[in-house]
Amino acid sequence: MRRQVIVLATAVSALASCGKREQQPPRGSVNALLDPASAEMRAPAPATYRARFETSAGAFVVEVTRAWARGGADRLYNLVRYGFYDGGRFFRVVPGFVVQFGLSRDPAVSARWRPATIPDDPVIQRNTRGTLTFATAGPNTRTTQLFVNYGDNSRLDEMGFAPIGMVVEGMDVVDRIFAGYREQPDQRLIETQGNAYLAAQFPQLDSIARATIVAP
Repeated sequence: MRRQVIVLATAVSALASCGKREQQPPRGSVNALLDPASAEMRAPAPATYRARFETSAGAFVVEVTRAWARGGADRLYNLVRYGFYDGGRFFRVVPGFVVQFGLSRDPAVSARWRPATIPDDPVIQRNTRGTLTFATAGPNTRTTQLFVNYGDNSRLDEMGFAPIGMVVEGMDVVDRIFAGYREQPDQRLIETQGNAYLAAQFPQLDSIARATIVAP
């Protein structure tokens, strides 16, 4: 499995209320999280929805527009509904560039999602500050990893990175996610050892306590 990273073209408020939580499936449903091909994990997303991430740094809200990137919007919608991101860590934080997350805390879940790729979406929106985009390891390799752009990264557009939404509340929270380890955590080891590896080697990483779909 190739490391999912973003390659640069040159080389490389407190918990703010954003609306009512929608009725959601049981959190961390084993059947759903261990079966990416199930009907539960392939439900189409609403035209617009909001995902609220309650983290150790505070809460932020992303508004997702399905017309921007249908495949990515559907994937995130189902992952959030079934609690995939709960307990995960922000394992790659590059100030001025991106903050990346989306590997499961549970190696058994990661093993099921590693090959569960979705086709690329056309790039409709630019990778500007505050946009949420799926990370890739090349064409048609999106799985579960996402990043929030810290700055204007529109150079990523021509590389096929299609934003699916925008942080509409709590960008200050995103800005203060712990960046001390930058790109040190090994994604392969996160996949195979989960949070046990991160807790032992990178204890200061910020984490996601809970992600939910909320009504705008």
